[in-house]
Amino acid sequence: MSDVIVVQGRELDGAALSLIRGLLAEHPEWGRSRLSQELCRRWDWRNARGHWKDMAARTLLLKLERRGLLQLPQRRSPSPNGNRNRRLAPVPAVSEPIDGALCDLQPLSLSVLTPQSVDLCLFNALLAHYHYLGHRNTVGENLRYLVRDRRGRPVACALFGSAAWKCAARDAFLGWDCATREHNLQRLTNNTRFLVLPWVRVPHLASHVLARIARRIRRDWQAKYGHPIDLLETFVDRSRFRGTCYRAANWIGLGQTKGRTRQDRYSTICVPVKDIYVYPLHPNFRQALTLP
Repeated sequence: MSDVIVVQGRELDGAALSLIRGLLAEHPEWGRSRLSQELCRRWDWRNARGHWKDMAARTLLLKLERRGLLQLPQRRSPSPNGNRNRRLAPVPAVSEPIDGALCDLQPLSLSVLTPQSVDLCLFNALLAHYHYLGHRNTVGENLRYLVRDRRGRPVACALFGSAAWKCAARDAFLGWDCATREHNLQRLTNNTRFLVLPWVRVPHLASHVLARIARRIRRDWQAKYGHPIDLLETFVDRSRFRGTCYRAANWIGLGQTKGRTRQDRYSTICVPVKDIYVYPLHPNFRQALTLP
């Protein structure tokens, strides 16, 4: 296989696939965890804190199996991700709409949710029930914010995760070539989910929340992962939304996607065209994102 494919942010050629298949053949006694750990070691695949990216490697293996490129050993225990999906918190009952002016809700609290957070199940349930894309698991570096009003009522959720591997308009905006993008992609994050709960009808709330997050996310990311981020990005389905809250929060529009997925090398997969927005987190972001 001479074609290069991108999975979990890694470019895999025929040699990489042969390595994985060889490990499977040579070590039939290995489970999936042992295999993912060995791949991390062979590739020196680590995060900014120097920890092995074991979960990313496991997801990479699952995606390769789903494409029919290899056969993984049988699971030795139930997937913990499947258990998390079944433990969604009940969605809170809504007795009345939340409306009025933004000042009536303030001060808002923005909580960064960790795996041990008591609000994590609520966050997952709200996105799963009310976001048009739904929500299951998040793999890789990410931050999750739950927003509550002055009375402690949840009003919004925001999820930031891995940046898009390729985006022509964004890469041109940053002056990226392939090598520079590969080196610096971890310094971007994608706002993959943003939800103002459907019973909350408060003008300017969405842009206010985005602005609040933009002022703190670089610090939050540094605290969690040991490295900063320099740019936020998001992709807005223009058949559903106009991107008003992003523009009001001073995000920069870069144009539209081409209606292809990241793996569509032959222009055969059609998906909705999306508007591309970015938000620089400091004045020298281009310099930081073009360092070798």
